[in-house]
Amino acid sequence: MKVLIVEDEITATKKLEALLKRIKPGIEILAKLESVKDTVGWIRQNQKPDVAFFDIQLSDNVSFEIFRQCDVTFPVIFVTAYDDFLLQAFEQNTIHYILKPITEEKVREGLEKFDRLSEHFRSFNRPEKTDSRDILLVRKGMSFVPLGINEIAYFVSEHKVSFAKDNNGAIYLVDQSLTDLEKVLDPKRFFRANRQYLVNLQAIANYKSIAQSKIKLVLKPSAKEDVIIGKENAGLFRKWIKELV
Repeated sequence: MKVLIVEDEITATKKLEALLKRIKPGIEILAKLESVKDTVGWIRQNQKPDVAFFDIQLSDNVSFEIFRQCDVTFPVIFVTAYDDFLLQAFEQNTIHYILKPITEEKVREGLEKFDRLSEHFRSFNRPEKTDSRDILLVRKGMSFVPLGINEIAYFVSEHKVSFAKDNNGAIYLVDQSLTDLEKVLDPKRFFRANRQYLVNLQAIANYKSIAQSKIKLVLKPSAKEDVIIGKENAGLFRKWIKELV
């Protein structure tokens, strides 16, 4: 495993490095950086790590600036003394969030989560038959949980972030876009209603035609807004649902 450490406190860097090597003796530390500027330069010029540990408050700015200045395509575990940035952290490639003080238990938990996710996404990206999986890995708070596909009423996209709502109304954060989900989910189960909604057949309580040849869906559990299928997809929806019901 190749790791990047971005931390401006020398003692914290040394402790994290020692714990990583204790937990995974074969681990390779690619670099230890202290600022946004150095990290952006390093990412642009070097091979990407398997995972990175980012402190949030760096010597020249907060580490979220790194994501704004360059393309961070690897998973990140944030290590910080503050929990104020939790929501903002999970808008990035975050897989875990460690609050200081750093302990072996916290670091081990982060690495174990990375291992589980790596296996999941290797499976997710592997060529396979549509809907060959029955489980989707989603986030609930800071934890990743397996959620059965049959338990998902629909997916919704808000501000470029995807969420799944289950049959009981609970909401989970999803790492894939609706477009990516649409490619791998069974088209006999899920229909892309519009740019915001990907709907499970079982979640459609009823539907009706409205003005301009559009269709309005009534979902269960209810959505917080009207779910409208546009004129261009209305015919596809009618054909889809008649074939399945």
